[in-house]
Amino acid sequence: MRFSFYKVLLVCILFSFIGCQKNQKKDTLNDTTASNSIQFAKNLAIYKQEGYTVVTVKNPWPDAVKNFTYILKEKNGIVPDSLKKYTQIQVPLQSIVVTSTTNIPFLEMLGVEKSLIGFPHTDYVSSEKTRALIDAGSVKNVGQNEKLNNEQLIDLAPELIVTFGIDNNNPTLENLQKSGLKVLIQADWMEQSPLGKAEWLKLYGALFGKEKEADILFENIVKEYNNALTLVATKKPTSTVLYGSMYQDQWFVAKGNSWVAQFMRDAKANYLWSSLEGTGSLGLSFENILDKGKTANFWIATGSFKSLSELEKANPHYSQFDAFTNKTIYTFEGKLGATGGTIFYELSPSRPDLVLKDYIKIFHPELLPDYNFTFAQKLN
Repeated sequence: MRFSFYKVLLVCILFSFIGCQKNQKKDTLNDTTASNSIQFAKNLAIYKQEGYTVVTVKNPWPDAVKNFTYILKEKNGIVPDSLKKYTQIQVPLQSIVVTSTTNIPFLEMLGVEKSLIGFPHTDYVSSEKTRALIDAGSVKNVGQNEKLNNEQLIDLAPELIVTFGIDNNNPTLENLQKSGLKVLIQADWMEQSPLGKAEWLKLYGALFGKEKEADILFENIVKEYNNALTLVATKKPTSTVLYGSMYQDQWFVAKGNSWVAQFMRDAKANYLWSSLEGTGSLGLSFENILDKGKTANFWIATGSFKSLSELEKANPHYSQFDAFTNKTIYTFEGKLGATGGTIFYELSPSRPDLVLKDYIKIFHPELLPDYNFTFAQKLN
C-alpha cells in the first residue's frame, strides 16, 4: 500500500477488527455447492467449482453498504446463468495491476511477479525482486497515491486491476470499469486477524491458477505462527507495553481487538489498552498517554525513528517515559527499501509469523536467543 496512505490507514482503521474464527460454511450463492476454502479471513470467501471460482469480498471499507462477488472463469469453463450477473474474470491471469505494496509479497510468493505491469507510485515498493522489474521498465508507474492514471491504465490494458476503496464514494474505480477494465476490490487491509490478513494469499492463488501452491504456503505460515505461540504458551504477560506515538496533536492507541493488540496478546505481553473495546484506534492526549504509560516496561513506537535522540527531537516530552530512560523502545517501521518504502508495511501482512517472532524476541528474548529481528529495531 502506498506509504503515506498506509500511514493514514494505520492511524484511522488499521486496528478495526480481530478474529480467527473459522468460516467453513456452505456457499450461499445459487448453483454452487463447494465449501468456502477460507478459514481465518473475515472479509473473503472463495468457492472453487469445476471450471470457475466464486470470490466474495465483504466489508471492503468501513461502513460499506455492499459486498462484491466475482466469477473467476477458467478456459472453457461454464458459468451458470444465475452467476452471470457478476463480474467475470478470465483466469489464470497473465497481467495484473495492484495498488497496495501488501500485494507484492503475494505475487512473489507464488512466483508470478512478472505478471505485474503497473503500480501507483512505484517508489513505495521495497522488495528487491520487484524493484528490479520496476528498474527494468516492466512495471509502469500508474499514478500517485489514490489517484490512478486512467489513461495510462487503459493503454496498459491489464487483465485485472486489484485495488481498494476507503469509503462508498469511488469515482476513479467506477471510471475504470466504465472504460472496460476489470477491477477487483479487495479488503485485506480491513482484516484484523494476523492470519486473516495473510490468507488473502489464496485470492492470488485463485487468480493465477496456483491454488495448491497458495494453500501450501499459507499452511506453512499458520504452522510457523502456531510454533511461535507454543514458545510462549507457559509465559505470563507480565511486561507492560505502550504503543504508538504522537500524530499531529493526538496519540492514537490501538483498541483491544486490533491487529496490533492481537500480536502483543499472542506474544504474552500486557498491552496497556488491551481492555479498550473495539477495533480501529482511539486518539488521546499526550497527558492521558503519559498518565497511563509512564511506567510501561516497553514502548513500541510508530514511525521510522532511528535513535532515542531522534525520537526526543521529534517531541521532547517523550523522554518522560520510563521506557525512554531504560532504553526499551522498539520500532517496526525503521527499515526502508531502496526508494523509501517501509518494509514492515509491505511484508508484515503476508508474514505474521515473522511479526510475532519479533514481538516474542522483544518481550521474552531468552526464548529466541539466536533469532534476528525481521522488522523490529531497538532505539539506542
